[in-house]
This record gives sequence, structure tokens and C-alpha cells, in this order.
Amino acid sequence: MLIVAFEGWNDAGDAATGALRAIRRSLDLVEIAAVDPELYFDYQFTRPTVTTAPDGTRSLEWPGAVLYGPTGATPEPGEPQLTGPGADAAHLLVGQEPARTWKGFAAELVDAALAADVDGVLFLGAMLADAPHTRPLTVFASSENPEVRSSFGLERSEYEGPVGILSVLAAAAEQAGLPTLTLWASVPHYVHQSPSPKAVLALLSKIEELTGWSIPRGDLEREAEDWVANVDALAEEDEDMAAYIEQLERHRDAVDSPEASGDAIAEEFEQYLRRRGDGPVEPWQRPGS
Repeated sequence: MLIVAFEGWNDAGDAATGALRAIRRSLDLVEIAAVDPELYFDYQFTRPTVTTAPDGTRSLEWPGAVLYGPTGATPEPGEPQLTGPGADAAHLLVGQEPARTWKGFAAELVDAALAADVDGVLFLGAMLADAPHTRPLTVFASSENPEVRSSFGLERSEYEGPVGILSVLAAAAEQAGLPTLTLWASVPHYVHQSPSPKAVLALLSKIEELTGWSIPRGDLEREAEDWVANVDALAEEDEDMAAYIEQLERHRDAVDSPEASGDAIAEEFEQYLRRRGDGPVEPWQRPGS
């Protein structure tokens, strides 16, 4: 399986790329393909960055997209490793959303995935949402593949509107015969300025549920607790923010209550889509479980 995450429009709170980094730390991977950034990126929009190595050497890092695959080496004893069905053959794709030539970009990456014998793709995204940070952060699942929807009990999306590079890649993968599934984590929009380790954990838990994997968490659980505590502290100093969070909590608790019908939950989610005015809105209509 190939797991994909992109920085930028698809990555609120750095949750999608954060989940991919957590997975990458627990796998022994090597770069097997990369795009030429000259073909796809506008450097005035996505600028290269300069970094300094421990020995003082400075180098430029260019925007792009990189496909990683397993080295086949035996893991070092004692190192936390991702385990589960097919984990030793997992591939990862990470990058920045390109500025141009999206069709060519998607075709190149799908060709690289096929050459690496990938037979399924899991896309990770994160969106700003009316979600209280004090409650479990929801992860929505969607797929354009009938067999995937049947296997996981998903409904087909009826969304029409703007999309990001994840949707373009998913369409290209499906056209090439690769089944796809997309996960979107909800990130509280009132704390969008900083990374959200709680959303990272929500994505990792959903991946484990779908794949049967066990993914090492490292310091993520402690970081998530600290993140919640920091937002709590901000709310204590801002009455309007505290009142708004309380309103979101009541709303979420009503939707999650045993008395809430499936139609009520679906209606609530559709209302949420209609009132969104910022951040990525991706193709789904109702949340998957």
C-alpha cells in the first residue's frame, strides 16, 4: 500500500504530514522516485529553503514530491517498528502541492507507484472544522472505488466544487486501476496556527483500524495532552473563545448522543459543509465510520 500526504491546502494543523512522518519514523525506507521541481513548482509561491547540517554545511532544499519504498533491510533490534499485514511492503509519498501541470504531476507519480508494484493508495488530509478540541477529533473516510466503499461501509460522495491535489491524484490512481481511500481529520479552526498532534493521533488510529497495523506513537500522546492543555489555557483568558468552545461541545455531544439518528447526523454534516467558508472542502457528503 502507498500512503500519501501533501503539505499546504490539504494539511490543516500539519496533521496529514505529521501522521506520515510518524509512520516514516517506524519504517526502514529509501527514496525510490522524485519529481523534477522545475516542471511543477512556482518558486515565488513555494520557495526553496536553506538548511544547515550539524557539520555546518549549508544546502538548499527544493519543493517537490518524493516516493519512498522499503529497503528490505532487517530492522535494528529495539527500534520501534510499524507492524501488521503488509507493513514491510508499505510505501510513502510526501510533497508540496504543485503550482502547475497537475495532470502531468499526477501521471508521473501514479506511474512511479505502479512501477513500485503498489496495489492500493491511502490518502491523508486534514481540514479546518467546527470541532471542539476537548472532544475526539473526527476522521472522515471517502472513496470513489465501489469495492472499497462496499468493504468499509462508505457512501459515494455527491460533492461538487474545488478540490486539491489529493483528489487529482486519487482520480488518476483510480483511472490506472489502483483502488483508493481518503481520510480527512477535522482540526479545530480556532487553533489553526499551530500543529495539531491530537489530529495526527486521530489519523493514526483510523489507519490502524483500516489496516490492522500497530503504529508506534513516540511522544505524540504527551504532545497531544500538552496541546489540549495549552488551548484550555488560551480559552481561560478569552471569554468569547470559551463560550464558543462550549457551544461547539454542546453541538458535538448532541450529534454523538445515542438518540441522534443517522439522518440527523447526515443533516448536521451537510449544514457544516454549507457554512464552511475557508480551508479545503473535499469530496464527501457524509462521514464514514
